Amino acid sequence: MFITFEGGEGSGKTTIIAKLKETLEQKGISVVTTREPGGSSIAEQIREVLLNNKNTDLKPHTEALLFAASRAQHLDEVIIPNLDKVILCDRYIDSSFAYQAYGRDLGMDFVKKVNDYALCYMPDLTFYIDLDHEVGLARVSKSRSHKKDRLDSEQTIFHDKVRSGYLELAKTEKRYKVINGNQDVESIYNEILNVILERL
Repeated sequence: MFITFEGGEGSGKTTIIAKLKETLEQKGISVVTTREPGGSSIAEQIREVLLNNKNTDLKPHTEALLFAASRAQHLDEVIIPNLDKVILCDRYIDSSFAYQAYGRDLGMDFVKKVNDYALCYMPDLTFYIDLDHEVGLARVSKSRSHKKDRLDSEQTIFHDKVRSGYLELAKTEKRYKVINGNQDVESIYNEILNVILERL
């Protein structure tokens, strides 16, 4: 199964994915965890450009193309070779739909066009952990290790559009499971684990 996790900072994605990997492996299931942008050496270098706070002049179309390039590399190096396992991926193409098509107002047609290759490898299941952006950032700000990246630093109106984008996608995509992000991480983890085990 190819399973993706979407949601803003502070939604607990990273913690939940790590816990799921441990639990599933204890049950004898082969698991690969990865992330976007990034997941492979070249894709991680593109991630540095995308999230660097110095790159304030990065244009919306360039941003979308860089995400697509990172994704293509990630697909070839990580996703496609491991489709016989359970893949837990922190973000995937839905991030481009929400952030670039909705957040940047580039539209779905453009984002789908530049991500044409990725559309051949869609997730079997996508969890969107729904949480208000301000609540999520307040959570992560308590962590000394967290630094706001270029996208975190966007205005609230941008993040509101991103959230609306995710919720619109959830209305039309059967693979979506919307999870209430206001719960504690353990409750979110258990809810997601139960869905995965049922599918497996």
